[in-house]
Amino acid sequence: MSYKPIHEYGLIGNMRTAALVATDGSIDWFCFPHFDSPSVFAALLDDNKGGRFRIAPVGTVTRYKQLYWPDTNVLVTRFLTSDGIGEIQDFMPVGMPESQWLHQLIRRVKVSRGTLRLKVECHPAFDYARAQHRTSITPHGAHFEAPKLALELATNVPLKADDQGASGEFTLRAGEEAAFVLRPVETVGTGRCPSPQEAQELFDTTVKFWRHWISKCTYGGRWREMVHRSALTLKLLTFEPTGAIVAAPTCSLPEAVGGTRNWDYRYSWIRDAAFTVYGFIRIGFTEEAGNFLHWLEARMREIPADASLQIVYGIDGRTDLTEQTLDHLEGYRGTRPVRIGNAACKQLQLDIYGELMDAVYLYNKYGAPISYDSWTYLRHGLNWLGNNWQRPDEGLWEFRVGEHHFISSKLMCWVAFDRGLRLADRRSFPADRVRWLAIRDTIYEEIMAKGWSPKHQSFMQSYGSDALDASSLLMPLVLFLSPSDPRMLKTIQAINRQPSEGGLTADGLVYRYSGDDGLSGMEGTFNMCSFWLVEAMTRAGRVNPEMLEDARQLFERMLGHANHLGLYAEETGFSGEALGNFPQGFTHFALISAAFNLDRTLSGNRKSS
Repeated sequence: MSYKPIHEYGLIGNMRTAALVATDGSIDWFCFPHFDSPSVFAALLDDNKGGRFRIAPVGTVTRYKQLYWPDTNVLVTRFLTSDGIGEIQDFMPVGMPESQWLHQLIRRVKVSRGTLRLKVECHPAFDYARAQHRTSITPHGAHFEAPKLALELATNVPLKADDQGASGEFTLRAGEEAAFVLRPVETVGTGRCPSPQEAQELFDTTVKFWRHWISKCTYGGRWREMVHRSALTLKLLTFEPTGAIVAAPTCSLPEAVGGTRNWDYRYSWIRDAAFTVYGFIRIGFTEEAGNFLHWLEARMREIPADASLQIVYGIDGRTDLTEQTLDHLEGYRGTRPVRIGNAACKQLQLDIYGELMDAVYLYNKYGAPISYDSWTYLRHGLNWLGNNWQRPDEGLWEFRVGEHHFISSKLMCWVAFDRGLRLADRRSFPADRVRWLAIRDTIYEEIMAKGWSPKHQSFMQSYGSDALDASSLLMPLVLFLSPSDPRMLKTIQAINRQPSEGGLTADGLVYRYSGDDGLSGMEGTFNMCSFWLVEAMTRAGRVNPEMLEDARQLFERMLGHANHLGLYAEETGFSGEALGNFPQGFTHFALISAAFNLDRTLSGNRKSS
């Protein structure tokens, strides 16, 4: 076998962990029991020894189709062959808190036409393929035991042990089905497989859960199916036990094949999660927003008096995310190193306070009033920021080449104080208003004086820099500048030029920044930045109809860069391929925000947001 393109995967999950299922029926990524647990299947990072769980017809498949059951996260992979038609329904049961089938992965195989001979291969490679395991065949399936984890595959299909795990062949005729359930070993021996009736009930209950959840979405505008799919994807990235939100369910998928930009995204970044909260609030999902803010409050309670928030935490709140490389894995398409953990946890990134305060302000406005205790933690954070906002930092893009005075960091510091003042006034909370107001205005004047380049007629990446940065597009989105301000319009124009002309946009796809970032290899265009451009142009288009039409065309072109299921990776490569960790929450949040504002503007409701 060989590596599949990143875009040929679908995602299933249960708000604790997730799995990537390829269009050929192979689960090539699965960590258990949680998102950031060691992998069980990781063929995505090493095709030979990473481990996979594949079910597919024996012989030649004419065509594969993959789709989500409408309005759910139940994934259907269909096989079209000359002998018949079959499908796998992949899901993790949810919506049944007392069920014995919770925290399990279910693969339901059905044949609707003809007769199919199928093969199942369950080849776990525990602990990122570092741990050996022992396979035992039982009357009800197979048992895989590694030093720190034991899993069982329950099925009525006869299996045999092989050198990597267990496998078997079976035949299904039209109307017949078989089930495979992967779960932790709770007792000695392998438990039973669900009967066809039980499997149907599990399917129905899971479908009902997802349909009920998405029915609470308040968005009813254009491109609703894509907005719903983004919302369902973001929900899969939430960690239900704590309320944390992961940036992506994968690690070390490269931003450039053959390069070194391979990072672990299975953690909760304050920035990414706060933006996701904004997306949830915009379309009516205030419960998820509240759950994250409760998790965040717990992190703020842990901060020493003279310290700041860490930029990224484990989903359980841990602070130690020591970065290490897995040199025994070859990496996706030979791209090394494979990293787990993330050294960015030790970086100083001042912008996180802006994203945090913006999310809290919106939650207080559209969700539920925050408590006084919550306010005291936020106030402490703002007072710390008041003493530290002048410092250089590693910035939004987590540069690993030293600290600079990044415009995006200063911008979000301004947002932090602006939203803090608004929230204090809205709720009559005690605050050092005079100091905060003075700092907010000082930051504003400094950005306008040092961030604007008369030479380039644009805001730049950092003070004194000649590099453009797509994060400047956030200025009208966070209400720092009017979208029709001449400086903002010129910045949009500068970013919207081709790279050969000094800009960042290639055929509607936006690179993060120009210039050298100290890392080897070229990266692709950043999907989130493309949606930021859409939204900045949309807001400017409220007084410029031509720009509004350009924004719509750009947005609808971006929809075409999703995969067959409506999922986006972090980046889009030169040949249109998906790059980076997949699917990425940041991109799906940005799609929701861009769709929300573009639809509202096209419909004539120009109320400021």
